[in-house]
Amino acid sequence: MELTPAAADLVRQLRKAHGPLMFHQSGGCCDGSAPMCYQDGEFRTGNSDVLLASLAVEGVAERVPFWMSRSQFEVWAHTRLIVDVVAGRGSGFSLEAPEGVRFLIRSRLVGG
Repeated sequence: MELTPAAADLVRQLRKAHGPLMFHQSGGCCDGSAPMCYQDGEFRTGNSDVLLASLAVEGVAERVPFWMSRSQFEVWAHTRLIVDVVAGRGSGFSLEAPEGVRFLIRSRLVGG
């Protein structure tokens, strides 16, 4: 899992404004799905979620956990996920929504 430079910039901006962050991906089955960004701990995870990665972002003191629902994890298991950012309004609950951009998942197959 990785962040594009644009996504890393937005994470730094959101971290400065909101404190420690987390991502959760609960829906979507393909490129273009939108992970949600919250203040760390604001979204309650449970047994139906998998901690997919703890992202190191230059300029952010702590790692940013990326959670995914277990059912989504099974769908995405053989892909390398890339968090990007694009113009356009995302979900009202995700921290980047007021910025006029949204996080977006891009992917590529891993292995053969």
